[in-house]
Amino acid sequence: MVPGRVLMWGALALTAVMSACGGEDIAADHVASYGLNVYQSYGPSGYYTHEFDGDEEFYVDLEKKETVWQLPLFSKFTSFDPQGALRNIATLKHNLNIVTKRSNNTAAVNKVPEVTVFSKSPVILGQPNTLICHVDSIFPPVINITWLKNGHSVTEGFSETSFLSRNDHSFLKISYLTFLPSDDDFYDCKVEHWGLDKPLLKHWEPEIPAPMSELTETVACAQVVPLDTKGPCESHSRREGALPAYKS
Repeated sequence: MVPGRVLMWGALALTAVMSACGGEDIAADHVASYGLNVYQSYGPSGYYTHEFDGDEEFYVDLEKKETVWQLPLFSKFTSFDPQGALRNIATLKHNLNIVTKRSNNTAAVNKVPEVTVFSKSPVILGQPNTLICHVDSIFPPVINITWLKNGHSVTEGFSETSFLSRNDHSFLKISYLTFLPSDDDFYDCKVEHWGLDKPLLKHWEPEIPAPMSELTETVACAQVVPLDTKGPCESHSRREGALPAYKS
């Protein structure tokens, strides 16, 4: 499926730099993207976000017209008026319409997204945990991410980030699913995107470690009897079991 529509995006980037040579060999320590906004003529109308070193600080929910902080604690120290984001999106929409009318549209090149699924913490049966579906190299930024449990659609307990920008102008999105590990359950992260011939299912099931036994002692006594002399008795200890492992 090839979209014949166009996408417009813009950003105001602030780079914090340090240089000991009066401006020579400048290297960036941190990069903040303030006001990364996208408007597209397919899928959702667009989005507006602030990022720092690739991590999202907040985004503006265009439908609810409110600012959503990645960490609610941030809102206690600063604020952002969502009306500014709405004005930016309106400007992008206006400019996009002009560009579309005055130029020949070039079909976007659909990238194949890269999908990885893993648990937030080592898996312990009966202990609440979170599954993470990490979807990278998204372009264009129109995608559908859902969860399946034992082959059936999950309807609650999940959330996802907005689109996060990458240096190559592709995007990243992460979906989270809270779950209670059981050796009878398995999960799939389902990804639908124009870069895929069919929906991609990334399978995950818990790898439960063998029960950790108590420290066992293995005692080996080697006796050597040259000239009626007994050899030393050696004691070794080991701990049986395996460490939890992630599986994607």
